[in-house]
Amino acid sequence: MAELPGRFLETMQRLLGEEYESFLHGLDGRRQFGLRVNTAKITLEEFARIAPFPLKKIPWISNGYFYREEDAPASHPFYAAGLYYLQEPSAMTPASRLPVEPGEKVLDLCAAPGGKATALGAALRGEGLLVVNDINNARAKALLRNVELFGITNAFVTNEPPYVLAEKYPAYFDKIMVDAPCSGEGMFRKNPAAVEAWQEKGPEHFSRLQKEIILHGADMLRPGGKMLYSTCTFSPMENEAVVSHLLECRPEMELIPMEDYEGFSSGLTAFDGEKFREECRLCRRIWPHRMPGEGHFMALFRKKEEAVFPEEPVSENRGYHRAGGQENAAGAAGVSGKKKGRKKGGDRKAGAKTDRWWERCQGFSREQKQAMGEFFCHVNKEFAPEQIDVRGEKVYYVPSQVRDNQGLHFLRNGVYLGDLKKKRFEPSQPFALTLSKETYDQCINLAEDDEKLGRYLRGESFSAEELEEKGCGWYLMTVEGYALGFGKLSKVMYKNKYPTGWRKNN
Repeated sequence: MAELPGRFLETMQRLLGEEYESFLHGLDGRRQFGLRVNTAKITLEEFARIAPFPLKKIPWISNGYFYREEDAPASHPFYAAGLYYLQEPSAMTPASRLPVEPGEKVLDLCAAPGGKATALGAALRGEGLLVVNDINNARAKALLRNVELFGITNAFVTNEPPYVLAEKYPAYFDKIMVDAPCSGEGMFRKNPAAVEAWQEKGPEHFSRLQKEIILHGADMLRPGGKMLYSTCTFSPMENEAVVSHLLECRPEMELIPMEDYEGFSSGLTAFDGEKFREECRLCRRIWPHRMPGEGHFMALFRKKEEAVFPEEPVSENRGYHRAGGQENAAGAAGVSGKKKGRKKGGDRKAGAKTDRWWERCQGFSREQKQAMGEFFCHVNKEFAPEQIDVRGEKVYYVPSQVRDNQGLHFLRNGVYLGDLKKKRFEPSQPFALTLSKETYDQCINLAEDDEKLGRYLRGESFSAEELEEKGCGWYLMTVEGYALGFGKLSKVMYKNKYPTGWRKNN
């Protein structure tokens, strides 16, 4: 580990007292490696059954596991299928303490690279709306990649300063995550480069920024809604001082208890002569010498029900369908995106015909409807026509609860389904990762140790003789039934459509 700044060590000695030496010993210890299972795609029981390397449960995270560094889970096809996210154990904790329910409107305000955003998206299970934002464009692109990898269908990925979103979404969200940019003291063991960044911009700089961000977050929360503020730093200036600032400036906000764990520590009420709000005892700290993880801080807030609730400037379900050069307002309000048109008696089998929803999409030409039908007749999912959005050749499926996004810079609204090219439809990689062998009836399913999986992930094509005899068309490549991407089978070749930017080099 890099040499730690003297000013940081002096502060930690005053903060920890008798525990200071244990803290230093903890920083010199071996870092922990963790993964979080994507329970929107696979159950914990099934993942435990097929896991290709030893795992040990993280006791305070329901779907979190420790793994050994040498097992390299990022190289396994299950990672490419979005079955898990690699995340430091302490960093998993904030999203696990924000109680998200399917159907809610959720915001992750400072979301890149996507660890907490993917956890929130998995909890929503495709219902409701997930707005994920990062002010940095390059980081927002990395965020989008992880959202797509997890197969999240109801995300709106934005690239805006927090104040812009606060103007657009006053008192709108049910749940908000504010994992604020910070000095990164809790990551010194994991990332030695954080030490140099701390010396360039210390706690004073980030405290001012955090106080601004947390106020914008509170202003976007509905009365009765909950917001979790977190950092990966030890500095009271960035933690309890920011929490106290919010409580002073927004009296409608209150700290509430979160799901606890025996290794967590309480927040501070005073430090270096500065007093914080007494409620800060409800905050929770994670120390690397007390728990197997890096440093973290968390505070869970609730906006009181009696808080003023401003009238919303625009209504929900304001999706638009653009096809064939036309723009039409959504034809029906209240569409939830849930499956419709099923017969009584349970789910349909994979491969059953849909209700031909593409025929009801206004603005598509006859040839475009035919092209959509030839592909989507293999998809065992229902789509609401009013949520189809076509921009040029590209076809998207937007969340039913998304609001008017005019004026916002965003990278993705919903799911990128694919491209309409002349008389054919070409499905996208993000759409592939929302499917499985249960929802798409043309699959090439391989075992996790099949050598063809490595070849597929490197972008190689196959001779059709290497595969089971099948008809021509688009085939979903799956590993143990979980989607990796598409390929197109002709009489002699399976042409690999795994995107260039996603391919492995070895």
